[in-house]
Amino acid sequence: MAEITAAAVKELREKSGAGMMDCKKALTETNGDMDAAIDWLRTKGLATAAKKSSRTAAEGLVGVAVQGTKGAAVEVNSETDFVAKNEQFQEFVRTVTGLALETGSDVAKLAEAGYPGGGTVAEKLTANIATIGENQTLRRAKVVEVSKGTVVPYVHNAAAPGLGKIGVLVALEGDAPVADMEAVGKQIAMHIAAAFPQALTEDGLDPAVVERERAIAAEKAAESGKPAEIIEKMVLGAVAKFRKENALLSQVFVIDNKTPIAQVVANAAKAAGGSITLKDYVRFQLGEGIEKEVSDFAAEVAAAAQG
Repeated sequence: MAEITAAAVKELREKSGAGMMDCKKALTETNGDMDAAIDWLRTKGLATAAKKSSRTAAEGLVGVAVQGTKGAAVEVNSETDFVAKNEQFQEFVRTVTGLALETGSDVAKLAEAGYPGGGTVAEKLTANIATIGENQTLRRAKVVEVSKGTVVPYVHNAAAPGLGKIGVLVALEGDAPVADMEAVGKQIAMHIAAAFPQALTEDGLDPAVVERERAIAAEKAAESGKPAEIIEKMVLGAVAKFRKENALLSQVFVIDNKTPIAQVVANAAKAAGGSITLKDYVRFQLGEGIEKEVSDFAAEVAAAAQG
């Protein structure tokens, strides 16, 4: 049996919104597995928040850049938030994001690209680690492009132009006036930052994630004690709701809380007198999915003093 620490209970409480004792029981029941504990709380109806990846677990910056009909987003991580405010680090992220416009979404290829002034991106990163004195990693990149239309960038919690904690790109294809596309693209980008879609369409959702939701819904429905045919309908309804709420085009627009994003795009196209298609998007949130090491600073200081 894994030891259930106070730090683990606190982390689960922050991620789930459940009570302290419920979190401790969930971790005990799941032998300390954080993801399994969240699922356990959800099956019991005790979790108020399931999107653990919406909580940042690492520092650094997300950069976005657009050139013509192409846009790039890059995430570079650091150990502390202080580095994100460092001009040397910001310039590195800005430059690498610009280079990604040429190299594409392959991070390994981006790392091997030539860095202005000499050397490669990887070598420049190594040099930054030495001079700044903190570990840094080039984590991911994604490039989107349209043949005709525009790519609209948006940064939430901007630390500097094009740099921040959440970076969004919206790729709109079509022949409508670019100004009209940019206007609706900016609104959709803000929606994406807030609503955290997991895919463009329902068919694009990760099958494993959908199956996990199905299993959770089935367990919750089974506890209702209702007939099998009713339970089946409950599960189908829960999965359909999950798919709708997590695919961008079927999400309800956060600005008016009633219009599906697909209809928002259609309305904008009609008003502009041209075609607009939401082809793709990017949403990078700093540190999502990275487990951050939790340390007891007071204990560390006390240990150092004793040493």
